[in-house]
Amino acid sequence: MQFEPVQEIKNLKTLQTFFHSNSSKFRRCLSFFLSFLFEHMVLYARSWKNFSRDFAARRMMSKVVLFLAFVVAGIVWASMIRIALYSDTWACQSPLSCFSVIWSSSCSKTSNFPDKMRGYAPKPRKRCPIPFAKDPEGLDHSNVRRTPDQLVKGLSYIMEDEPDVNNGWQSLLPFGGGGQKRWFERGESFKLNTTMKVKVHCGFTRSSGAGMTVADMRYVKGCKYVVASGIFNPYSIIHQPTNVSVHSRKLFCFVMLVDEKILSLMKYRETVEEDIHGGLWAGIWRLIPLKHLPYNETRRNEEISKLLIHRLIPQAQYSIWVSSKMVLVADPLLILERYLWREGHSFAISQHGYRHSIYEEAYASKRRKKYSRPRIDTQMRVYQSEGLEPWSTKKRVISDVPEASIIIREHTMMNNLFSCLWFNEVHLFTPLDQLSFGYVAHRLGGESFKYFMFPFCEFNSLFELHSHSWDRFEMRFGGEINVA
Repeated sequence: MQFEPVQEIKNLKTLQTFFHSNSSKFRRCLSFFLSFLFEHMVLYARSWKNFSRDFAARRMMSKVVLFLAFVVAGIVWASMIRIALYSDTWACQSPLSCFSVIWSSSCSKTSNFPDKMRGYAPKPRKRCPIPFAKDPEGLDHSNVRRTPDQLVKGLSYIMEDEPDVNNGWQSLLPFGGGGQKRWFERGESFKLNTTMKVKVHCGFTRSSGAGMTVADMRYVKGCKYVVASGIFNPYSIIHQPTNVSVHSRKLFCFVMLVDEKILSLMKYRETVEEDIHGGLWAGIWRLIPLKHLPYNETRRNEEISKLLIHRLIPQAQYSIWVSSKMVLVADPLLILERYLWREGHSFAISQHGYRHSIYEEAYASKRRKKYSRPRIDTQMRVYQSEGLEPWSTKKRVISDVPEASIIIREHTMMNNLFSCLWFNEVHLFTPLDQLSFGYVAHRLGGESFKYFMFPFCEFNSLFELHSHSWDRFEMRFGGEINVA
């Protein structure tokens, strides 16, 4: 049985009155028991000589002393609990809301009382209405003008393997020899000019990287509008988007990038169908397995599908990347119209719900043990030494920390360059891409790389959040699954 939480009392005077009225009762009870204990201890001390000869009386007094000891221990224990509750309810700013947490946790098997008392309880997601266009069927996307490439006139990628030289070179990218890169080249890649044609390291070369089957390569050549996601761990399941119009189903390619092991697990669950051309489907999603993934970490492999869409699907003009734990509940064509076309943006991402500075995000990541603390510290020291100051209201940007579970972008030269440099930072330091987004945007400059950060409440309205929910397969199927 679940109970609705009691409405919080935010009046501090009410909180103080509550504790003072209860504290007087506790003090009266405590003084009574202490006086009772003191009188009986004195009586016991005075009568010890007389009782020492009487075995029955001595046994009775021992029981009295033991009882009093238990009473004192109970009083001390109750006082400790009261002190703990006092501090927690003060932090809650409401005794009633805090006690409602205790009550609901005692009645719910799935609740976690210590986490709630420490402030880690999941809060209701704040949502706000999004000013979408009324009908996606009436949107004429063919008349939308592409954003001109004003600064970066051309962008090419290092495709040939380079010799493995070891004098001062740093291995920034592991995709074959093309991943070898001098440290100073990292700094040079951020320098822009009006006539530049950029050639950058961006993920993989011809002989290495994320390979696709012939059927998948043939399919993605016809994808100009893409909704992409990726699953590279066995704890996520495929969520089908909702509220997708018939027009968007025909216009968009819904691409789910996976590795070969995850694909085998999906086939085991009988959720995969094969068409006459050899393509694999799970509902609306086209499953595309990537071969020769370089990382043993699933989070780093996921960054390939997240940041290198322009390389995996080079014909794409617009893409919406969605985290695998999110269920898209808005029409993708309406999303493009709202966040890109209406106000002339080419890159849109959500604000973070709680933090603005990457240094605050780094501290929170270490506290929650999201990644190795020394690696996070190294990344922050490098960024600090290269001039990235903590975010403040004096900065022109709304925030340095995004909620990177959705990325809405037009595939312009500048946006593709930004994605390459963002991926390079993710590889070099940590797969926590929220830590490097603000740094890359800072190095490129606010006038060169412009992006739109929409409110976090709108982000909540775009999705329904589902945590990674695949149990271990040994637990679900009652035995071990051998997947090649």
